[in-house]
Amino acid sequence: MAAPEIQEPHQEPHTETTAEPKAVRKAVAGSAMGNCIEWYDFGVFGFMPAILGQTFFNAGSTSEGALATFALLAVTFVIRPFGSFVFGPLGDKLGRQRVLALTVLLMSGSTFIIGLLPTWDQIGIWAAILVIVLRGLQGFSAGGEYGGAATFIAEYAPPKRRGFLGSWLEFGTLTGFFLGASTVTLCTVTLGNAAMQEWGWRIPFLIAGPLGLVGLWLRTKVEDTPLFKDLAVEHKVAKSPLKELLTTHWKSILHLIGLVILLNVGDWILLGYIETYLKDQLGLEGNIPLLIIMGVILAMLIVIVPIGALSDRIGRKPLLIACCAGFLTLPIPAFSLMESSKTDTGVNVLPLIAGLAMLGGCLVLFLAVVASTLPAMFPTRVRYGAFSIGYNVSTAAFAGTAPYIVGSLVDATGNTMWPAFYLMGAAAIAAVPVLLLPETNGLSLRGVVNSRQPVRKPRATPAPVTG
Repeated sequence: MAAPEIQEPHQEPHTETTAEPKAVRKAVAGSAMGNCIEWYDFGVFGFMPAILGQTFFNAGSTSEGALATFALLAVTFVIRPFGSFVFGPLGDKLGRQRVLALTVLLMSGSTFIIGLLPTWDQIGIWAAILVIVLRGLQGFSAGGEYGGAATFIAEYAPPKRRGFLGSWLEFGTLTGFFLGASTVTLCTVTLGNAAMQEWGWRIPFLIAGPLGLVGLWLRTKVEDTPLFKDLAVEHKVAKSPLKELLTTHWKSILHLIGLVILLNVGDWILLGYIETYLKDQLGLEGNIPLLIIMGVILAMLIVIVPIGALSDRIGRKPLLIACCAGFLTLPIPAFSLMESSKTDTGVNVLPLIAGLAMLGGCLVLFLAVVASTLPAMFPTRVRYGAFSIGYNVSTAAFAGTAPYIVGSLVDATGNTMWPAFYLMGAAAIAAVPVLLLPETNGLSLRGVVNSRQPVRKPRATPAPVTG
């Protein structure tokens, strides 16, 4: 069915303000830094799940501690959509910059305070309650972070460089995760397991405080996006963005939800579950699993920006199709290779690296273009809110739950191929919205109608009447 024509009062202004290159660089830095802080927190939680489970939930073993921490991650992900319903429409009504400054402050502040909490041994169940509340606040604020940061970069970026500049947002994601993992690993190596269990676990959380101040400073030093300022000048900012996006753009929101299922599942199986897999299934001990995942992240950091730049030449859609095809065909060979690396005398490095490279190579194709693809699915009036709501509903359902569900299935059945099956199922679902997505490479975000109609079609000119 053809998309309904947008009425004239809802059209975006026809004159376009462009930003200076210096302002664009500031916008990219501020957005990427906030995303870095969000994923720094996830890196810290993801790389010491057993310690945190024993510290706050009195888990009796390392496996129970890991499952408790993964459950905590899942609970806080469920809260993210509620934050998106608040911060997203606020960003469409009040402006992107002010809302993003608030989200980075709340995220870093809640992570910092976790580092000050007493443990289960000190206050019992109140330790679990307090960490759940703070993780809830972190999840609530994160609900307005990614959609706003991606919108901020996309609305600043020149259309022909949106892929390159947008890829820096996910560069910030991977950097944050890498920093979180590096901090945990460095503390573990330096302090030892006993000290880490007793008090060293606090250090990674406390570092989030200074990081948050840097992110806040960066975001307060840049003006709002040119596209939003144009709407404000023309007095065409949505008065009720939540109502408008839910009544007019719900199909595009569903389109986005289906699209990012694969991104969420891939992210959290590769970056959240694999560390536990390497320990429990391959028998790797100590810091070796952490160092392996850090190596995977480092490799993705090296290629993500060039892939983003490549999308400005060949388009986003070919890379998304390649990602889906890879995750449909490669997970079973990848996990089979990793399992075959286990020997009586240790682990054979080559098949392990090959398996991880298959998964990481597929995931980075999606990561490189997500920030340039998804903002082009919605008009400027509701872009922040629609993006945030769709993205975080999908994230709540499929991202934070993935390590817990996969880990539970493996424990219950003894079948170590469940991560591969889960990835393949996500790819099968995501393939449909990927194929339905139009190519938006090089197109201005001005005039976007919906996820199936990236630009407003010009009105037909009546044929001249001849005598």
